[in-house]
Amino acid sequence: MKIVLQRVKNAKLKINNKLISEIKQGIVAYVGFGKNDDENCLNYMANKITGIRIFNDNSDKINLPNLGEFLIIPNFTLYANTTHGFRPSFTNCLEPEKAKLLFKLFVDKLKELLPNRVKAGIFGENMLINQTNDGPITIILEN
Repeated sequence: MKIVLQRVKNAKLKINNKLISEIKQGIVAYVGFGKNDDENCLNYMANKITGIRIFNDNSDKINLPNLGEFLIIPNFTLYANTTHGFRPSFTNCLEPEKAKLLFKLFVDKLKELLPNRVKAGIFGENMLINQTNDGPITIILEN
């Protein structure tokens, strides 16, 4: 499981020109699943992203967890292999049906941990994401 976290001032996610999700200050998390991923990785990664300290405290040190919202976006391309040629290979990605289930379970787990603070994209859809990065701070997590 790979997650790319980005600290944002705001973010909007649209599908077919329809607003699906919107957050103010918080974290946008792009989530991908690899061939060997299963439910065992979900709890660890959920706890990791809800507790990661990438926001500034009163001394302007990066020392606080996200007190804002989360926008969770499925992104199979995180497992792209680009070592040969110019066309990415996606053979390392978990098959779509299993990845879709893991994504749903992951979002459900986050909503359980942080009621009313988690929004999500839709697995398998072409999404348009507008976000205003803050920092920028981008963290890559891998389980």
